[in-house]
Amino acid sequence: MSAQDSSHDGIVDLRSDTVTLPTTAMLERMQHARLGDDGREGDPTVRAVEARGAALIGKEAALFVPSGTMGNLLAMLAHAERDKDVFADRGAHLLNSELGSVVTIAGLAPKPIQSRRGAMDETALEDAIRASGSPGLIAMETTHNGAGGAVLPLSHMMRIHALGQARGIPVHLDGARLFNAAIALGVPAAQIAARADSVMVCLSKGLSAPVGSLLCGSAAFVTRARGLRKLVGGTMRQSGIVAAAGLVALETMIARLSEDHAAAKRLATSLSWLDPALADPDHVQTNILRVNVSATTRDAAAWADGVKQHGVLVQASGPSQLRLVTHRHIDDAAVDRTIAAFEAVRG
Repeated sequence: MSAQDSSHDGIVDLRSDTVTLPTTAMLERMQHARLGDDGREGDPTVRAVEARGAALIGKEAALFVPSGTMGNLLAMLAHAERDKDVFADRGAHLLNSELGSVVTIAGLAPKPIQSRRGAMDETALEDAIRASGSPGLIAMETTHNGAGGAVLPLSHMMRIHALGQARGIPVHLDGARLFNAAIALGVPAAQIAARADSVMVCLSKGLSAPVGSLLCGSAAFVTRARGLRKLVGGTMRQSGIVAAAGLVALETMIARLSEDHAAAKRLATSLSWLDPALADPDHVQTNILRVNVSATTRDAAAWADGVKQHGVLVQASGPSQLRLVTHRHIDDAAVDRTIAAFEAVRG
């Protein structure tokens, strides 16, 4: 199967943008990458992707890590001491899917803050910090997975960062899909990242690299994180093989993310025509679409099974919600097939 195929064996896979395959250019760059031991003198291709990422994101330095989860973990370990509090919106990926990292490994106490579409209630956050005896870290997320790919307003991020600076609390940004947010806002990624002290961004989602994320921040912060990466087993030796694909991702795959956003909007619009309760096109800002099936006769798992029979894979998120994520393998034909599958299951 070619890395350029728009579907996997005829399947439309909307479960995540992590299913993206590397491009031909990525595979060629991987084959010819200059390599070294990243745990010793350094891998030149890894250093190149770190430099490129830091420049794009507007930070002094970057660290190449195997996954976004590890990137967020290293940020917590580098920023905060054990038994401190970490503040994030209650729907944050960090406090849900990564809670084990927060509590068990970093030893931080999660302090969920009420929020609207991923944006923390600023008054509630101030109150929580004031009540805390040991504030350690504030975390934001954009785009916001749980809120259907919502993009945090820059003005909100600026106020949260200012609050952290005023209280001496570092602010970390879970920017797994940071470049999607930048495309949606029409600003450079660095303009968003300036609203945080550290940023994690994934290369293996919409950017289509097979493996890897970057953790960016000050030179001193990245030096600490590099030592901690070894502690948690994240040193990958000749990792330039995969970092080479990340370089191609940063060089060639950012601008095309707008195509994924358009596909998600088209899906939402068509599903709302089938049933306005299923989706609200106005809530689709990027490449994630949350479909509400609570008003139908099937739960989310039954819907996922139903559309699977028509060659479409989606993710059930709880009893009444489906998550659909568009990416570069989802072309117009794939969108049409998805709409037809939903129509067939709806009956």
